[in-house]
Parts: sequence; C-alpha cells; structure tokens
Amino acid sequence: MIRFNCDYSEGAHPKVLEKLVETNMEQTAGYGCDSYCSKAAGLIKSKCGREDIDVHFLVGGTQTNLTVIAAALRPHQGVISADTGHINTHETGAIEACGHKVLALPSADGKLAAGDIKACYEAHASDETREHMVQPKLVYISNPTEVGTIYSREELSAISKVCREKDLFLYLDGARLGYALCAEGNDLDLPALARLCDAFYIGGTKIGALFGEALVLCNDTIKKDFRYMIKQKGGMLAKGRLLGVQFAELFKDELYFEMAGHANKMAMLIKEAFKRNGYSFLVESFTNQQFPIIPDSILLKLKEKFEYSFWVKVSEKASAVRFCTSWATDPGAVGQLTEEIHKYGPVAYEDT
Repeated sequence: MIRFNCDYSEGAHPKVLEKLVETNMEQTAGYGCDSYCSKAAGLIKSKCGREDIDVHFLVGGTQTNLTVIAAALRPHQGVISADTGHINTHETGAIEACGHKVLALPSADGKLAAGDIKACYEAHASDETREHMVQPKLVYISNPTEVGTIYSREELSAISKVCREKDLFLYLDGARLGYALCAEGNDLDLPALARLCDAFYIGGTKIGALFGEALVLCNDTIKKDFRYMIKQKGGMLAKGRLLGVQFAELFKDELYFEMAGHANKMAMLIKEAFKRNGYSFLVESFTNQQFPIIPDSILLKLKEKFEYSFWVKVSEKASAVRFCTSWATDPGAVGQLTEEIHKYGPVAYEDT
C-alpha cells in the first residue's frame, strides 16, 4: 500500500537522524536551555531578519496553538478562525478546553479576508450587549490553509492592518509553512511573516523532523512569561535539545526549503495527471495537498493500492479526497499513482 494520506508518515530526514545520533551522548542543559536550541533560534532569527523576536521549540502543532492562544487571551476573549481552521475542526476542542471560544467565520477557500475580520470585530464592538458575549481578540490563520491554499503578501498585509487597527493579535499556524513558502505564486517569506504577524510557527513535524515546531513570537505582550505557559501546558520538554538539534540541522543550509520544494513538485505531478484526465478540484492548490473530485467507483479502485484521505461528498456518486505528498515522497510512488489515474481515462462527470 502506498500512502498519500498525510505528510508525516515517514520519520525524519537522514541528516536530522545523523545529527541526533552524533550528539546522542552529549550532556546538555535541559528544557531548551542548551546550545543547540540557542543555535537553532539564532538561525531562525537570521532567516527572519530580526534579532528582537523570541523563538521557542515545542513538540506538536496542537500544543503550540493552545499555548499561544492561552497566553495571548484573557478569560473573556476568543479567537477568530475560518470555519475550516485546524483549531476549529481537528484539535478536539483544545482551545475551548483552555477556556476560549473559537469564533468561526465561513470560508470557501480556507482563508480569512480582512473585511470579514473587521466586520466580526465591529459587530461585537457596536453591540450594546457586548459584555454578555465573547470578545474577539486574536485572529488565527494557517498558511497553507487546511485545503492547501496560500495567502498572498497583499492579503496578509490587509489582515495585519485590520488587526493593528482593531488591537487584535494575528497568529499564523505554520504546520506546513515550508510548503506554502515554496509554492508556485507565493510572494511571502519569513521576514514578511515576522513583520506582519504577532506570532507564527515553523512546522517541523510535517517537514523533515521527527517532531517539533519552532514558534516565533514578535509581540512583546505575548513574549512575557511565555516559558511559564509552555510549562503549564505540558510543552516544556525535559530533553529540549532534541528539538534544537533538529531545527539547527533543518536551517543550517536550505534543507528545510529543499524538502518543501520536493513535496510540492511531487504534488504538481499528481495534480497534472488528474487534470489531463478531466478531473476538477475542490480548490486550486499549489502546495503538497491536492483535493481532486473523483467518482466513488474510481475511488474504490484506487483504494486497493493507495491511501488517501476522504474530505467531503460533493454529489451522490462523487467525493473530494486529499492526496498529500511529503518531503520524502518517492517519485516512483507518484509514477505508480499517475499511471493508475491514466489507466481509467477521462472522467465522466455526467454520471456523478
């Protein structure tokens, strides 16, 4: 069985494993206060073009999201998210468990628009009974989104402007950030994120690390006492150097972006094969996640050889599913999938 159902099926890039083995018997300080975490933080600060940011390393994305949001918000405040946002759909109510409501806004493409954020804020601010409702205070976005779409510099700048005008925090979930930054048509980079966001993280779990996310804090208010929040939320890894070693290796050269570019390249081959055979897509994505709409009869045949993720039914006889590549996707596996797609020939949507 060949897996295209997620981008964390494999372990870690060989260079990361080699460095972990090489440093295995070294004695270091614990809890992220070691030279490797310091080195990795310095590399990320350099990539962001800022020395005044704080960099923390946590184990996973959900842990990072709930820690940042809990640190930023007061008890009566909530977080604005697209209805498809990860914190709203796939984190088991982790944010609500911390006492903060997710204020979900409808989105057709997984993205939030500056105008919708402004309208949400103003609807609350102008309501005479606002003290009886959750106050919007933080905006959560992800890049790429849950459906593989990416934000442009213009879109993110507009969102950042609204957030600063309305005194809202802007937090970007970067679990798959490398795939967004290496996507066709992308015009964002790490310095832009460090300038436009109050906080964001660089995902490692889904891009070449065994585990780990590098959180970048740009806003001084969120920075204060943040390590207390990491500890309280169970995120302070005793052997914190394991995170530092990995991110120092990922950002030593261009390895992180090379891996992300590979995943996108593999995804585009899959996308082209579906397109050549007349398949339509749930959204237009140039990242490692592709969402073709496929007749259920063909999906059953593909399921015999390939793992993919069901996404949504689009008709009685067809579904949108997700094919996801990774930093380690084998071109040979992609070749087998594209051959299978071509074998069934042009799709007949009139029967779906």
